[in-house]
Amino acid sequence: MQHPGPAAPERFPARERCADGAQFVAGRPARGTSGRTHTVVDPATGEDVYTYELAGADDVDAAVAAAREAFGTWAGATPGERSDAMHRFAAVVAERAEDFARAESLQCGKPLKLSREFDVPGSIDNIAFFAGAARHLTGQSAGEYSGDHTSCVRREPIGVVGSVAPWNYPLQMAAWKILPAIAAGNTVVLKPAESTPLTSLLLARAATDAGIPDGVVNIVTGTGPEAGEHLVGHPDVAMTSFTGSTAVGRRVAAVAAGTGKRVHLELGGKAPFVVFDDADLDAAVNGAVAGALINTGQDCTAATRAYVQRPLHEAFVERTAALMETVRLGDPFAAGTDLGPLVSHAQRDRVAGFVDRARAHARVVTGGRAPGGELAAGAYYLPTLITGAPQDSEVVQAEIFGPVLVVLPFGTDDEGIALANDTPYGLAASAWSRDVYRTGRAAREIRAGCVWINDHIPIVSEMPHGGYKASGSGKDMSAYSFEEYTQLKHVMSDNTAKARKDWHRTVFGDR
Repeated sequence: MQHPGPAAPERFPARERCADGAQFVAGRPARGTSGRTHTVVDPATGEDVYTYELAGADDVDAAVAAAREAFGTWAGATPGERSDAMHRFAAVVAERAEDFARAESLQCGKPLKLSREFDVPGSIDNIAFFAGAARHLTGQSAGEYSGDHTSCVRREPIGVVGSVAPWNYPLQMAAWKILPAIAAGNTVVLKPAESTPLTSLLLARAATDAGIPDGVVNIVTGTGPEAGEHLVGHPDVAMTSFTGSTAVGRRVAAVAAGTGKRVHLELGGKAPFVVFDDADLDAAVNGAVAGALINTGQDCTAATRAYVQRPLHEAFVERTAALMETVRLGDPFAAGTDLGPLVSHAQRDRVAGFVDRARAHARVVTGGRAPGGELAAGAYYLPTLITGAPQDSEVVQAEIFGPVLVVLPFGTDDEGIALANDTPYGLAASAWSRDVYRTGRAAREIRAGCVWINDHIPIVSEMPHGGYKASGSGKDMSAYSFEEYTQLKHVMSDNTAKARKDWHRTVFGDR
């Protein structure tokens, strides 16, 4: 395993930049009032980098009140006015791109090149997309469907949206939650993960500096059981949007059901990577390593289960393991680092537990341990390849959320597609073949919200992201997300000018 050079000294100065607190309410930073604190830890070094006061129920109430007060003005703005404000928002974030990248790498441990080249530009592109989409909140065309009336459909904002974002892509997930909601005229209270609040706070500040009115974007940083559940169950929150594990998603749905609010859930994944025997083996090997290790495997769409048709299986395992062993672990801020630590030591230990339990019935081909030496203080884990695991085993069925790829063989195409569908999840998948009929069949029959053909991971703002089965419901990104964040209203206008309609006879009188 190669190691890059020493780290660059310029890390994000979190204590200085977020000195006023980890809450952002009504256009201003604030301190939490729960009486408890939380510390953001650099997972690459184990060092404390920022301690802040957690939000409690009172802070959530204040943020929801601010969002509710701002709703009337923001919802009443024209689509063009909202669009212009969001274009300014994109420009402010672009000007501060390096700050966002360094803050993201500091709190998450992801390599700076990933933050700079994926997380930050992807988020800027999302803002720009929704700035344009704000002008296209269209409903069905008007028409005389009954003969005596003109009908039209309006799309209207829902109200205050209470969103909960995860720790793996804090900036992008905050953007995915905030942008379609405010483009549609809603206001937002976002609860980021308490371990990774920095870029959400920077994003809210950028929105305010871009001229988006106070109270449209609010941040409350607290624990899930306290701040999160109070936000999700708040009677003045009209909708909740959650990204995270399936288990927590079920809890969110249960809490939200108490007030009957709309719920959008983007949950876990266990993406299959199906390699048919006519696939380009070089492409598949490169795609598997990149797709499995992006963000140290902490990606709900990461390639986690590679099903390889038997003629290619042995070569695929050998070459994938060899390529994994060239990946350079190191400090996220060091030039040349390919793979950073996991987000925390607890997450590293969780991943290690999955791998250690798998040794009883499977073979660890490469990796399978935390590195020592200069990386021992961080939450690092070596890229890991496992073979020989039964289809019903934990490492095949459960979401590990780490740099672990399990490779299994299959015989017929029918078997490969059946195995790909054989988990509770259905978020993403990929199929690898030179045969358009094979890939077409895979695209039709694999039950997942996204199926890549001869690639794995790329996303674009114009296309929806969301899953089937236990991976949740609803879509992030794209114009389809407006279906989540708007109410449809049917308006039906009489065209006859008659006081007594023909249908009245069903209630009184004759024709």
